[in-house]
Amino acid sequence: MRTIIKNGKAIFPDSIEENLSIVCENGKIVDILNPDGVVPTEGDTIIDARGKYISPGFIDIHTHGGGGHDFMDGTVEAYLGAAETHAQHGTTALLPTTLTSTTEELMKTFATYKEAVKQNKKGAKFLGLHLEGPYFAYNQRGAQDPKYLRNPEPEEYNQILEASDDIVRWSLAPELPGALEFGKVLTTRNILPAIAHTDAIYEEVVPAFEAGFTLATHLYSGMSTITRRNAYRYAGVVEASYLIDGMDVEIIADGVHLPKSLLQFVYKFKGPDKTALCTDSMRGAGMPDGESILGSLDKGQKVIIEDGVAKLPDRTAFAGSVATTDRLVRTMVNIAEVPLVEAVRMMTLTPARIMKIDRQKGSIQKGKDADFVIFDDNINVSHTILEGNVIYGN
Repeated sequence: MRTIIKNGKAIFPDSIEENLSIVCENGKIVDILNPDGVVPTEGDTIIDARGKYISPGFIDIHTHGGGGHDFMDGTVEAYLGAAETHAQHGTTALLPTTLTSTTEELMKTFATYKEAVKQNKKGAKFLGLHLEGPYFAYNQRGAQDPKYLRNPEPEEYNQILEASDDIVRWSLAPELPGALEFGKVLTTRNILPAIAHTDAIYEEVVPAFEAGFTLATHLYSGMSTITRRNAYRYAGVVEASYLIDGMDVEIIADGVHLPKSLLQFVYKFKGPDKTALCTDSMRGAGMPDGESILGSLDKGQKVIIEDGVAKLPDRTAFAGSVATTDRLVRTMVNIAEVPLVEAVRMMTLTPARIMKIDRQKGSIQKGKDADFVIFDDNINVSHTILEGNVIYGN
Protein backbone atom coordinates (compact mmCIF):
# COMPACT_ATOMS: atom_id res chain seq x y z
CA MET A 1 0.00 0.00 0.00
CA ARG A 2 1.14 3.50 -0.80
CA THR A 3 0.69 6.80 1.00
CA ILE A 4 0.58 9.89 -1.22
CA ILE A 5 0.90 13.38 0.27
CA LYS A 6 -0.20 16.14 -2.07
CA ASN A 7 -1.16 19.79 -2.28
CA GLY A 8 1.36 21.14 0.21
CA LYS A 9 4.52 23.21 0.45
CA ALA A 10 7.36 20.75 0.95
CA ILE A 11 10.25 21.93 3.15
CA PHE A 12 13.65 20.75 1.94
CA PRO A 13 16.97 21.55 3.68
CA ASP A 14 17.48 24.73 1.64
CA SER A 15 14.16 25.51 -0.02
CA ILE A 16 10.38 25.26 0.01
CA GLU A 17 8.74 23.83 -3.08
CA GLU A 18 5.10 23.63 -4.08
CA ASN A 19 3.20 21.46 -6.55
CA LEU A 20 4.83 18.21 -5.54
CA SER A 21 3.39 14.86 -4.58
CA ILE A 22 5.36 12.67 -2.19
CA VAL A 23 4.87 8.94 -2.68
CA CYS A 24 5.63 6.58 0.18
CA GLU A 25 5.72 2.79 0.23
CA ASN A 26 6.85 0.27 2.85
CA GLY A 27 7.71 3.12 5.21
CA LYS A 28 10.05 4.86 2.76
CA ILE A 29 9.87 7.80 0.38
CA VAL A 30 9.89 6.25 -3.09
CA ASP A 31 9.11 9.26 -5.30
CA ILE A 32 8.82 13.05 -5.23
CA LEU A 33 6.93 14.03 -8.36
CA ASN A 34 4.85 16.62 -10.11
CA PRO A 35 1.21 15.84 -9.26
CA ASP A 36 0.54 14.88 -12.88
CA GLY A 37 3.13 12.14 -12.55
CA VAL A 38 1.26 10.31 -9.80
CA VAL A 39 -1.62 8.02 -10.72
CA PRO A 40 -3.47 6.89 -7.58
CA THR A 41 -4.52 3.26 -7.47
CA GLU A 42 -7.03 1.39 -5.35
CA GLY A 43 -5.80 1.04 -1.80
CA ASP A 44 -3.63 4.16 -1.82
CA THR A 45 -3.91 6.48 1.19
CA ILE A 46 -4.19 10.07 -0.04
CA ILE A 47 -3.31 12.87 2.37
CA ASP A 48 -4.30 16.34 1.19
CA ALA A 49 -2.10 18.91 2.90
CA ARG A 50 -4.54 21.66 1.82
CA GLY A 51 -1.81 24.17 1.12
CA LYS A 52 -0.02 23.67 4.44
CA TYR A 53 3.67 22.94 4.93
CA ILE A 54 5.00 19.40 4.62
CA SER A 55 8.08 19.08 6.80
CA PRO A 56 10.32 16.16 7.69
CA GLY A 57 9.27 14.71 11.03
CA PHE A 58 10.66 16.54 14.05
CA ILE A 59 13.46 14.76 15.95
CA ASP A 60 13.88 15.48 19.66
CA ILE A 61 17.22 14.22 20.98
CA HIS A 62 16.61 15.30 24.58
CA THR A 63 13.26 14.79 26.33
CA HIS A 64 12.34 13.44 29.76
CA GLY A 65 8.63 13.01 29.14
CA GLY A 66 5.31 14.74 28.52
CA GLY A 67 1.57 14.38 28.87
CA GLY A 68 1.87 13.70 32.60
CA HIS A 69 4.48 10.97 32.09
CA ASP A 70 8.21 10.79 32.83
CA PHE A 71 10.51 8.14 31.44
CA MET A 72 11.86 7.68 34.98
CA ASP A 73 8.43 6.44 36.09
CA GLY A 74 9.70 3.05 35.00
CA THR A 75 6.49 1.94 33.31
CA VAL A 76 5.66 1.06 29.74
CA GLU A 77 2.58 3.27 30.06
CA ALA A 78 4.78 6.28 30.80
CA TYR A 79 6.94 5.66 27.73
CA LEU A 80 3.94 5.22 25.47
CA GLY A 81 2.02 8.16 26.93
CA ALA A 82 4.95 10.54 26.50
CA ALA A 83 5.62 9.33 22.96
CA GLU A 84 1.98 9.82 21.98
CA THR A 85 1.86 13.30 23.50
CA HIS A 86 4.91 14.42 21.55
CA ALA A 87 3.59 12.87 18.35
CA GLN A 88 0.60 15.19 18.59
CA HIS A 89 3.02 18.10 18.29
CA GLY A 90 4.98 16.84 15.27
CA THR A 91 7.67 14.68 16.86
CA THR A 92 8.26 11.48 14.89
CA ALA A 93 11.41 10.34 16.71
CA LEU A 94 12.90 11.01 20.13
CA LEU A 95 15.52 9.98 22.67
CA PRO A 96 13.95 9.08 26.04
CA THR A 97 16.20 10.76 28.59
CA THR A 98 16.92 9.78 32.19
CA LEU A 99 17.86 11.89 35.21
CA THR A 100 20.43 11.46 37.95
CA SER A 101 19.32 8.42 39.90
CA THR A 102 20.46 5.20 41.49
CA THR A 103 21.95 2.47 39.34
CA GLU A 104 18.97 0.31 40.30
CA GLU A 105 16.56 2.82 38.76
CA LEU A 106 18.58 2.87 35.55
CA MET A 107 18.55 -0.90 35.34
CA LYS A 108 14.77 -0.89 35.70
CA THR A 109 14.30 1.62 32.90
CA PHE A 110 16.41 -0.49 30.52
CA ALA A 111 13.94 -3.37 30.66
CA THR A 112 10.99 -1.00 30.46
CA TYR A 113 12.44 0.67 27.38
CA LYS A 114 12.76 -2.62 25.50
CA GLU A 115 9.14 -3.51 26.20
CA ALA A 116 7.96 -0.01 25.27
CA VAL A 117 9.71 -0.24 21.89
CA LYS A 118 7.71 -3.39 21.14
CA GLN A 119 4.39 -1.81 22.10
CA ASN A 120 4.86 1.66 20.64
CA LYS A 121 2.37 1.93 17.76
CA LYS A 122 0.87 5.41 18.13
CA GLY A 123 3.74 7.51 19.40
CA ALA A 124 7.01 8.99 18.21
CA LYS A 125 9.63 6.35 17.51
CA PHE A 126 12.24 5.65 20.17
CA LEU A 127 15.78 6.12 18.83
CA GLY A 128 17.62 4.78 21.87
CA LEU A 129 18.28 5.99 25.39
CA HIS A 130 19.97 9.21 26.46
CA LEU A 131 21.42 9.02 29.96
CA GLU A 132 21.73 12.45 31.56
CA GLY A 133 23.95 12.07 34.60
CA PRO A 134 24.67 11.11 37.29
CA TYR A 135 28.20 12.35 36.59
CA PHE A 136 27.72 16.11 37.03
CA ALA A 137 29.39 19.08 38.72
CA TYR A 138 27.59 19.92 41.95
CA ASN A 139 27.55 23.68 41.29
CA GLN A 140 25.94 23.15 37.88
CA ARG A 141 23.39 20.54 38.92
CA GLY A 142 20.37 22.75 38.19
CA ALA A 143 17.29 20.69 39.03
CA GLN A 144 19.20 17.39 39.11
CA ASP A 145 18.91 15.77 42.54
CA PRO A 146 22.30 16.36 44.27
CA LYS A 147 22.15 13.22 46.40
CA TYR A 148 22.73 11.08 43.30
CA LEU A 149 25.71 13.04 41.90
CA ARG A 150 29.00 11.16 41.70
CA ASN A 151 32.13 10.69 39.59
CA PRO A 152 32.34 8.11 36.80
CA GLU A 153 33.91 4.89 38.06
CA PRO A 154 34.67 2.03 35.63
CA GLU A 155 33.10 -0.56 37.90
CA GLU A 156 29.78 1.27 37.82
CA TYR A 157 29.59 2.53 34.23
CA ASN A 158 30.81 -0.74 32.73
CA GLN A 159 28.06 -2.53 34.65
CA ILE A 160 25.53 -0.10 33.19
CA LEU A 161 26.90 -0.42 29.67
CA GLU A 162 26.82 -4.21 29.86
CA ALA A 163 23.20 -4.08 31.03
CA SER A 164 21.86 -2.25 27.96
CA ASP A 165 22.66 -2.06 24.27
CA ASP A 166 20.07 0.71 23.78
CA ILE A 167 22.17 3.63 25.10
CA VAL A 168 23.08 6.00 22.26
CA ARG A 169 24.01 9.17 24.18
CA TRP A 170 25.36 9.97 27.63
CA SER A 171 25.64 13.52 29.02
CA LEU A 172 28.19 14.25 31.74
CA ALA A 173 30.71 16.79 33.05
CA PRO A 174 34.05 16.17 31.30
CA GLU A 175 36.21 17.74 34.03
CA LEU A 176 35.32 15.09 36.62
CA PRO A 177 38.02 12.55 37.52
CA GLY A 178 37.81 9.66 35.08
CA ALA A 179 35.45 11.45 32.66
CA LEU A 180 37.81 11.56 29.68
CA GLU A 181 38.56 7.86 29.97
CA PHE A 182 34.84 7.20 30.21
CA GLY A 183 34.20 9.30 27.10
CA LYS A 184 36.67 7.19 25.14
CA VAL A 185 34.88 4.03 26.32
CA LEU A 186 31.58 5.48 25.08
CA THR A 187 32.94 6.36 21.64
CA THR A 188 34.27 2.83 21.14
CA ARG A 189 30.69 1.66 21.70
CA ASN A 190 29.28 4.24 19.24
CA ILE A 191 27.64 6.12 22.12
CA LEU A 192 27.78 9.93 21.92
CA PRO A 193 29.37 11.54 24.99
CA ALA A 194 27.93 15.04 25.51
CA ILE A 195 29.09 17.88 27.76
CA ALA A 196 26.54 18.76 30.44
CA HIS A 197 26.06 20.30 33.90
CA THR A 198 29.71 21.23 33.98
CA ASP A 199 32.19 23.70 35.47
CA ALA A 200 34.85 22.92 32.87
CA ILE A 201 37.07 25.63 31.43
CA TYR A 202 38.14 25.86 27.80
CA GLU A 203 41.42 24.06 28.50
CA GLU A 204 39.42 21.09 29.78
CA VAL A 205 36.88 21.14 26.96
CA VAL A 206 39.50 20.81 24.21
CA PRO A 207 40.79 17.38 25.32
CA ALA A 208 37.18 16.34 25.98
CA PHE A 209 36.25 17.23 22.41
CA GLU A 210 39.22 15.22 21.17
CA ALA A 211 38.00 12.30 23.32
CA GLY A 212 34.60 12.37 21.58
CA PHE A 213 32.58 14.97 23.51
CA THR A 214 31.30 16.68 20.35
CA LEU A 215 27.93 17.93 21.63
CA ALA A 216 27.13 20.57 24.24
CA THR A 217 23.95 19.62 26.08
CA HIS A 218 21.38 22.46 26.35
CA LEU A 219 23.84 25.29 25.68
CA TYR A 220 23.90 27.97 28.43
CA SER A 221 21.90 25.79 30.83
CA GLY A 222 23.96 24.10 33.54
CA MET A 223 27.37 25.08 32.20
CA SER A 224 30.26 27.41 32.88
CA THR A 225 31.00 30.68 31.18
CA ILE A 226 33.93 33.10 31.83
CA THR A 227 35.26 32.48 35.32
CA ARG A 228 38.17 33.62 37.46
CA ARG A 229 40.68 31.39 39.20
CA ASN A 230 43.41 33.03 41.26
CA ALA A 231 42.48 36.35 39.63
CA TYR A 232 42.99 35.01 36.09
CA ARG A 233 40.08 34.78 33.67
CA TYR A 234 39.26 31.55 31.87
CA ALA A 235 36.79 30.82 29.10
CA GLY A 236 34.13 28.28 30.02
CA VAL A 237 32.09 25.71 28.15
CA VAL A 238 29.87 28.37 26.57
CA GLU A 239 32.87 30.08 24.98
CA ALA A 240 34.47 26.76 24.06
CA SER A 241 31.31 25.77 22.20
CA TYR A 242 31.80 28.74 19.91
CA LEU A 243 35.58 28.54 19.65
CA ILE A 244 35.60 24.86 18.65
CA ASP A 245 34.18 24.87 15.13
CA GLY A 246 33.34 21.18 15.18
CA MET A 247 31.32 21.36 18.40
CA ASP A 248 27.59 20.77 17.98
CA VAL A 249 25.16 22.39 20.39
CA GLU A 250 21.56 21.86 21.36
CA ILE A 251 19.33 24.61 22.74
CA ILE A 252 16.02 24.64 24.58
CA ALA A 253 14.25 27.08 22.26
CA ASP A 254 11.12 27.54 24.34
CA GLY A 255 11.61 31.31 24.55
CA VAL A 256 12.12 31.05 28.33
CA HIS A 257 15.39 29.19 28.90
CA LEU A 258 17.04 31.47 26.34
CA PRO A 259 15.76 34.97 25.48
CA LYS A 260 15.54 36.32 21.96
CA SER A 261 19.05 37.81 22.08
CA LEU A 262 20.72 34.49 22.98
CA LEU A 263 18.65 32.51 20.48
CA GLN A 264 19.83 34.92 17.80
CA PHE A 265 23.41 34.78 19.09
CA VAL A 266 23.50 30.98 18.84
CA TYR A 267 21.96 31.08 15.37
CA LYS A 268 24.42 33.73 14.16
CA PHE A 269 27.61 32.12 15.46
CA LYS A 270 26.88 28.36 15.39
CA GLY A 271 24.35 28.34 12.58
CA PRO A 272 21.53 25.91 11.75
CA ASP A 273 23.86 23.07 10.75
CA LYS A 274 25.57 22.92 14.16
CA THR A 275 22.55 23.76 16.30
CA ALA A 276 19.82 21.28 17.20
CA LEU A 277 16.61 22.26 18.94
CA CYS A 278 15.56 20.10 21.88
CA THR A 279 12.66 20.25 24.29
CA ASP A 280 14.37 18.94 27.44
CA SER A 281 10.71 18.51 28.39
CA MET A 282 9.54 16.94 31.63
CA ARG A 283 6.14 15.37 32.33
CA GLY A 284 4.45 18.80 32.26
CA ALA A 285 4.79 19.13 28.46
CA GLY A 286 1.31 19.33 27.01
CA MET A 287 -0.18 19.74 30.51
CA PRO A 288 -1.77 22.73 32.33
CA ASP A 289 0.04 24.94 34.83
CA GLY A 290 0.33 23.84 38.45
CA GLU A 291 2.32 21.47 40.62
CA SER A 292 4.17 18.59 38.96
CA ILE A 293 7.07 16.21 39.57
CA LEU A 294 10.46 16.14 37.87
CA GLY A 295 11.68 12.58 37.65
CA SER A 296 9.89 9.47 38.81
CA LEU A 297 6.61 9.67 40.68
CA ASP A 298 8.05 8.02 43.78
CA LYS A 299 11.57 9.53 43.88
CA GLY A 300 11.23 12.74 41.87
CA GLN A 301 11.26 16.37 42.99
CA LYS A 302 8.23 18.63 43.26
CA VAL A 303 8.22 21.45 40.73
CA ILE A 304 5.88 24.24 39.65
CA ILE A 305 4.75 24.83 36.09
CA GLU A 306 4.16 28.51 35.38
CA ASP A 307 5.13 31.12 32.80
CA GLY A 308 5.59 28.41 30.17
CA VAL A 309 8.32 26.56 32.06
CA ALA A 310 8.90 24.21 35.01
CA LYS A 311 10.64 25.69 38.07
CA LEU A 312 11.92 24.48 41.40
CA PRO A 313 9.44 25.39 44.17
CA ASP A 314 11.73 28.17 45.48
CA ARG A 315 12.03 29.45 41.89
CA THR A 316 15.84 29.47 42.03
CA ALA A 317 16.19 27.43 38.83
CA PHE A 318 14.27 26.07 35.91
CA ALA A 319 13.40 22.38 36.23
CA GLY A 320 13.16 21.32 32.62
CA SER A 321 10.89 22.71 29.98
CA VAL A 322 7.27 22.02 29.15
CA ALA A 323 7.92 22.65 25.46
CA THR A 324 6.97 20.51 22.51
CA THR A 325 8.82 20.49 19.22
CA ASP A 326 6.25 22.60 17.37
CA ARG A 327 6.75 25.31 20.00
CA LEU A 328 10.51 25.22 19.42
CA VAL A 329 10.14 25.83 15.70
CA ARG A 330 7.50 28.51 16.32
CA THR A 331 9.82 30.27 18.78
CA MET A 332 12.76 30.27 16.39
CA VAL A 333 10.62 31.71 13.59
CA ASN A 334 8.48 34.20 15.50
CA ILE A 335 10.86 35.30 18.28
CA ALA A 336 14.37 34.63 16.98
CA GLU A 337 13.30 35.62 13.44
CA VAL A 338 15.02 32.65 11.83
CA PRO A 339 13.83 31.62 8.34
CA LEU A 340 11.39 28.71 8.49
CA VAL A 341 13.62 26.46 6.37
CA GLU A 342 16.50 26.83 8.81
CA ALA A 343 14.34 26.52 11.92
CA VAL A 344 12.97 23.26 10.54
CA ARG A 345 16.48 22.07 9.71
CA MET A 346 17.49 22.56 13.36
CA MET A 347 14.57 20.32 14.33
CA THR A 348 15.14 17.64 11.68
CA LEU A 349 18.32 17.18 9.69
CA THR A 350 20.75 18.62 12.24
CA PRO A 351 19.69 16.37 15.14
CA ALA A 352 19.59 13.45 12.71
CA ARG A 353 23.18 14.16 11.67
CA ILE A 354 24.32 14.55 15.29
CA MET A 355 22.89 11.13 16.12
CA LYS A 356 24.24 9.65 12.86
CA ILE A 357 20.82 8.71 11.46
CA ASP A 358 20.73 11.31 8.69
CA ARG A 359 20.92 8.60 6.04
CA GLN A 360 17.50 7.44 7.18
CA LYS A 361 15.82 10.52 8.64
CA GLY A 362 15.87 14.30 8.78
CA SER A 363 14.93 15.39 5.26
CA ILE A 364 12.47 14.72 2.48
CA GLN A 365 14.50 12.59 0.11
CA LYS A 366 13.97 9.42 -1.89
CA GLY A 367 14.99 6.37 0.09
CA LYS A 368 14.62 7.98 3.51
CA ASP A 369 12.00 7.10 6.10
CA ALA A 370 8.55 8.49 5.33
CA ASP A 371 8.36 10.67 8.44
CA PHE A 372 6.48 13.95 8.06
CA VAL A 373 4.66 16.65 9.94
CA ILE A 374 2.07 18.88 8.28
CA PHE A 375 1.50 22.30 9.83
CA ASP A 376 0.08 25.73 9.04
CA ASP A 377 1.71 29.18 8.96
CA ASN A 378 1.83 29.31 12.77
CA ILE A 379 3.30 25.79 13.12
CA ASN A 380 -0.01 24.32 14.29
CA VAL A 381 0.26 20.60 13.56
CA SER A 382 -2.54 18.87 11.67
CA HIS A 383 -0.82 15.57 10.81
CA THR A 384 2.10 13.57 12.09
CA ILE A 385 3.18 10.71 9.82
CA LEU A 386 5.63 8.01 10.86
CA GLU A 387 7.01 5.66 8.21
CA GLY A 388 4.05 6.42 5.97
CA ASN A 389 1.39 5.89 8.66
CA VAL A 390 -0.64 8.70 10.21
CA ILE A 391 -0.12 8.58 13.98
CA TYR A 392 -1.82 11.91 14.61
CA GLY A 393 -4.49 13.70 12.58
CA ASN A 394 -6.99 12.48 10.04
